[in-house]
Amino acid sequence: MALVFRTVAQLAGISLSLLGWVLSCLTNYLPLWKNLNLDLNEMENWTMGLWQTCVIQEEVGMQCKDFDSFLALPAELRISRILMFLSNGLGFLGLLVSGFGLDCLRIGERQQELKKRLLILGGILFWTAGIAALVPVSWVAHRTVQEFWDETIPEIVPRWEFGEALFIGWFAGFSLLLGGCLLNCAACSTQAPLASGHYAVAETQYLHQHLEMKNTHLKI
Repeated sequence: MALVFRTVAQLAGISLSLLGWVLSCLTNYLPLWKNLNLDLNEMENWTMGLWQTCVIQEEVGMQCKDFDSFLALPAELRISRILMFLSNGLGFLGLLVSGFGLDCLRIGERQQELKKRLLILGGILFWTAGIAALVPVSWVAHRTVQEFWDETIPEIVPRWEFGEALFIGWFAGFSLLLGGCLLNCAACSTQAPLASGHYAVAETQYLHQHLEMKNTHLKI
């Protein structure tokens, strides 16, 4: 039963982590962190991401313009770029490390302790990647709420609202955290048994030793 849990936890953990990493990469580049709907012109919508601002018009379609200067951006966008890159990099590294620690991979079958450490390291990397994805998304969301309810801004001024990328980023961060937890739980559970080939080798060695002992007793 423990071995079944270990296998299921490993597969679920690596699957959730892979999903979270893909979604975090998508969140990084989507220009949908903030949405702005103009009451005066309902046929025109604005969106903003970490890298560009886009305007969506019914006749023209979507037109995007990259930000001209990194230093001219608000602090939350500058830090968010760095943290999202960090999340993407750590998630990719976690996939590589934890992949070699999976029981279904025959490489290093005799080094179970090393595979266990790789799984634990992969889980820690996924945790860090998940936090690095949740922090910028939550920070931008917090700033958006603050600006939306800012009483010093006249009511006629349009307000930015949550974009779809924020929800994708939250889901990505929690997927990375949960995937890392499952991998660490799997690493701390019962060790996987050796493959059938190793059983055969061990049994052959045992028979050879038994025969040698018999021959030694006969000679004596």
